[in-house]
Amino acid sequence: MKIKNVNIEGNLFLAPMAGVTDFAFRSLARNFGASFSYTEMVSSKALVYDNAKTKELLITLENEKPVGVQLFGHEPEVFKSVLNLQELQKFDLIDINMGCPAPKIVKNGDGSKLMTDFKLVEKILKACTESTNKPITVKMRLGFDKDVSVDFAKMLEDCGVSAITVHGRLREEFYSGSVNLNAIEKVKNSVKIPVIGNGDVTNETSLNAMLQTGVDAVMIGRGALGKPYIFSELLGCNKKFDKYEIIKKHIELLKNTYSNEYLSSYMKKHLLWYLKDEKGANKIKIEICNEKDIEKCLLIIQDFLKNCS
Repeated sequence: MKIKNVNIEGNLFLAPMAGVTDFAFRSLARNFGASFSYTEMVSSKALVYDNAKTKELLITLENEKPVGVQLFGHEPEVFKSVLNLQELQKFDLIDINMGCPAPKIVKNGDGSKLMTDFKLVEKILKACTESTNKPITVKMRLGFDKDVSVDFAKMLEDCGVSAITVHGRLREEFYSGSVNLNAIEKVKNSVKIPVIGNGDVTNETSLNAMLQTGVDAVMIGRGALGKPYIFSELLGCNKKFDKYEIIKKHIELLKNTYSNEYLSSYMKKHLLWYLKDEKGANKIKIEICNEKDIEKCLLIIQDFLKNCS
């Protein structure tokens, strides 16, 4: 598929997930067949303030090309400033988050809260399109507390947005219930720009159901937690893999940037996700949660998986 001037081979995208899709995880997913990936959600204002921790979220690896950056915020002038930063020039497209349901994001007027203010969104997109020639894309929901998805999508297209990702739920639904495929299909039929469907895709059946809406591509989010290889499964590649080696590689790639002390804390959630489908893993999950050394965590997992095979 093509988003403005960016050619993307394949139709399976890895969703940007805060605190999850670090550069190492994205690289693994790309190796397993993900067609495209974005950074984690990055604060536009923090970038303008030259926040070092925020800039770490902009790290990418060579096999991610093409790659996008996802920004969040609600101030047009901030977006205008941030899109001129040198650090963003390596990205092939700029995605604006207008769908995040997290309370701490919404209370500041960011994420899905933007779907309640069309005029503000128009100003944000005007600032973005005037500041860069790169494709501007938007990740949205169906609405905040009511479905405004078709009108919102048409407005985005009129403002020069090059593609839209739609998560098929309202903000107030968070992740409860089932994704609304009919609503996603209506959005797809209402615009001419590419539409990427998102929500509840975890296997071949749910992937096919999403594709039947007519979307141009499918974005995988929670289905990829602990499973960067899900893309290989969905593509029917039956690619053999060693879960321990995947976990080890994830940690090794991050070690180039982060200390063992940081990784021992940060990687805990990832390790638990990697083990979520393993029978009899409850005991070692507790051990991992109590262990303060990432290398010892690796040994615990290696021994467990060796005994399972």
